Amino acid sequence: MAINRLGELLVRNKLIDEKQLTKALEEQKASGGRLGASLTKLGFLKEEDLAAFLSRQYGVPSINLNEFEIDENVIKLIPAEVVQKYQLIPVNRAGSTLIVAMADPSNIFAIDDIKFMTGYNVEVVVTSEGSIKTAIDKYYDQSASFDDVMGDLDDIDLEVIDEDDEIDSGELAKASEDAPVVKLVNLILTDAIKKKASDIHIEPYEKSFRVRYRIDGVLHEVMKPPMKLKNALTSRVKIMSEMDISERRLPQDGRIKIKLPGGKDMDYRVNCLPTLFGEKICLRLLDKSNLQLDMTKLGYEEQSLKWFKEQIHKPFGMVLVTGPTGSGKTVSLYSALSELNTPTENISTAEDPVEFNFAGINQVQMHEEIGLNFASELRAFLRQDPDIIMIGEIRDFETAEIGVKAALTGHLVLSTLHTNDAPSTINRLLNMGIEPFLVASAVNLITGQRLGRRICQECMVPEDIPRETLIQGGIPEDQADETICYKGEGCSNCNDTGYKGRVGFYQVMPMFEEIRELILAGANTAELKRESMRLGVKTMRQSALTKMIEKVTSFEEVLRCTIADD
Repeated sequence: MAINRLGELLVRNKLIDEKQLTKALEEQKASGGRLGASLTKLGFLKEEDLAAFLSRQYGVPSINLNEFEIDENVIKLIPAEVVQKYQLIPVNRAGSTLIVAMADPSNIFAIDDIKFMTGYNVEVVVTSEGSIKTAIDKYYDQSASFDDVMGDLDDIDLEVIDEDDEIDSGELAKASEDAPVVKLVNLILTDAIKKKASDIHIEPYEKSFRVRYRIDGVLHEVMKPPMKLKNALTSRVKIMSEMDISERRLPQDGRIKIKLPGGKDMDYRVNCLPTLFGEKICLRLLDKSNLQLDMTKLGYEEQSLKWFKEQIHKPFGMVLVTGPTGSGKTVSLYSALSELNTPTENISTAEDPVEFNFAGINQVQMHEEIGLNFASELRAFLRQDPDIIMIGEIRDFETAEIGVKAALTGHLVLSTLHTNDAPSTINRLLNMGIEPFLVASAVNLITGQRLGRRICQECMVPEDIPRETLIQGGIPEDQADETICYKGEGCSNCNDTGYKGRVGFYQVMPMFEEIRELILAGANTAELKRESMRLGVKTMRQSALTKMIEKVTSFEEVLRCTIADD
C-alpha cells in the first residue's frame, strides 16, 4: 500500500487525524521503515488496531503470531533475506497453499515473489509488524551461533601472549582478522540487539573471559569465550572502533556504526579500560529508532509532568536532571529539547559524547585533549546569541558558575548532575562553590530519576506480599490491605525474566518560594526533602510505589531501585 494511501484511509476512517499523520510521516522520513510502524511507535495507533483495520480493508483474516508455533519445514520454504526484505513470515502449509503473515497485505510484488519461489499458492493473513519482527528473530537466526563459531576455533592456532611480553601489534591485528574472531564479534554485536541490551561488557579475568549484556538495567552473563581469544577479540573491537591497538595502558574511546537488514543503522559507543588481566571493553548501544522522545510515555506522573513542562517553557533559568549513569537523564533532556525545538529558537548543546543527532539543534562534541571542555564551549555559546543551552554534565565549579550566570542573564539552561535525589543537588552545587543566593535565583526545577523494569504483560500474575512488608516499603497503613502487587512469572516474551522494558521513577522538585528561603537559610538536604514533600513533591520511592499500584512494575523493583523515605 502506498504510504499516502494508508495514511488517507486511516484519516478517513477516523483512526488518526491529519496532524498525527504529518508527525508520523516526519518520523518515518527520519528513521526509515513503514508508516504503520511510525504510527504505532508514536502511540497514535495500537498495532492490533492497525492489523484489524487492514484485515477489514482487504478482507483477509488477522492472526496473533504469539499463539503459533511454526513448523521448521515451513520456515525453510522462504529464505531469511526474503522475509527481511518484505517483512513477512510463512505460518502454515495446507496442500498446495502456503499461508503467509504480512504487515502489508497489499504488497503484490512480495506475494508474486513467494509464489514464484516456492511454487505454492499464497494465502495472506495480516498481523502486526512488531510480531513479524519478533517471529523473524525467533525463527531466522541469521548470525552464526556461539557453538558454530566455537567449532571453527579448532582450525586456527592463536598464540596466548604473556601479559608482560612486548606485543607485536601487527601480529595481533592479523589474529583479530581471523574468520572465527570476526564471526564471534559480529555475533556479540547482533545478538545484543536481538536481546534488546543497552550495554555489552567484555571482561577479562585471570582464568576466565566473559561477555555480559545489560538488559532492562540488569546484567546477564551470555557467554564465556576461550581465554586464547582474549587479545584477538579485544583487538578486533578496538580496530572496528578506530582505537590504537598498540596502546594497552591507557583508557580509550571509540565508536562503531553498523548497518542492519532493512537499512537501519546501529551505533555503539565503545570504551576500553586497562585492567589487571587485560582490557575490559564496554559498548553502549545507541538505537535512534527506539529513542522515546514523547514525555507523556516516559513515566512522569501527571502533576510532575505539568511542573516539568512549565519550567522548560520558561524563557530563562536552569533545569537540572539528576541520577546515576544509565538512569535515563539524557533521554529526559532530549525529550525536553525535542519539545522546545522550533524554528524560532536557537538551541546549542555541549555533549560528551553526542549520543544522537537532531535536525535543528547545534550539537558540539567535547574534546578535552585539545582544551574543548564544557566550560570553554559554554563561553563560546554565549557569543552565539543562544536561546536554549544544554550542558551534557556539570562536573566542576567553572562549568556550574558559567551555567548559573547564563541562566540569570536570559537563557534557558538544561543540564545533568550525578546526585542521589533532587534535594541533594542543592548541596552538591553549594559544595562546588556556587553561592546560595545564586542557586536560589537561577534554578527553576530539579528532577531526580531512576529506571525500573516493567512487568511483562504476557505473564503477569498477582504476588502475595505480607502487609507489614508493604508498610515498611512505604505503603500507608490504611492502604496496605487494598494494595495488590504483581510480578512476571517468566515466559518466552520476556526471556523468562518476568520483565520487559523499563519505566522511569521521578522526583520532580520545582523551586518553590519556601525552598528558595530554606536554601538562603542554609538548610540541609533532609530539611529540603521534608519541605518539598510537604509542598506535594513525590519522592522516587513514592513514584515507584505508584507505578507498582498501577501494575507497571513489581514490589521487588521498587526496593531494588529506590530507598525508603525517612
